[in-house]
Amino acid sequence: MSDWLKSLKTPTPQKGYELAITLAREGVVYTQPSEAIRKKLRKKYANNADSLIMVSEVIAIHFQTVAAANNYWK
Repeated sequence: MSDWLKSLKTPTPQKGYELAITLAREGVVYTQPSEAIRKKLRKKYANNADSLIMVSEVIAIHFQTVAAANNYWK
C-alpha cells in the first residue's frame, strides 16, 4: 500500500469532510483489496438503508477525527 496519508490537516471543513470520505473508502480497499469482490458486494449494500446509514456513521467518525486534528478550524 502506498504512503498516501501525509496529514489530517486540511484548509477548510469541506476539505476535511472530503478527507473523511477518502479515509472511509481507503479503509474498505485496505481491508478488501479485491476490486472484483468489492464490486460484487456493492450490489448487496447499495440499496440497503441500514448499510448506507452505517457508511454515513463511519464517515462521521472519520470527520470527527479530522476536525479535532484541525482544532475545529478555529
